[in-house]
Amino acid sequence: MLAIGTLAKRTGTKVQTIRYYEQIGLMPDPGRTEGGQRRYDQAELDRLAFIRHARQLGFTLEVIRELLDLSDNPSRSCAEVDVIAHRHLKEVEARIARLEALRKELKRMLRECRRDTVSDCRVLEVLRDHGACLANHDTGA
Repeated sequence: MLAIGTLAKRTGTKVQTIRYYEQIGLMPDPGRTEGGQRRYDQAELDRLAFIRHARQLGFTLEVIRELLDLSDNPSRSCAEVDVIAHRHLKEVEARIARLEALRKELKRMLRECRRDTVSDCRVLEVLRDHGACLANHDTGA
């Protein structure tokens, strides 16, 4: 049986986070000693490691809850897990596309900078023109 501090160290999770996961039902209520200290077993260690790894992969707590529910019912179809993973992959790919567009815009801003005075700074000019960028984005221009 592990104390909460040991569980935290083994999984790289803060004690406060473990308590939060217990409060929202991602982690079960732990057993307790006569003195009221939390105690965790291997199953809880494995569950917390699963949650931690899923978070590192960018899954939301809501989706992790779905995955845990599926994991807790081994007779369910893996196709349900695949649907969740495909949905997440699409979200990651969309995020990557937005980041690539951001990178392209930042490179363009820097390339167009003449490096004269702040009054002629292209980066600042583009940032000041943010309202126009929003208007163009909203109209699809």
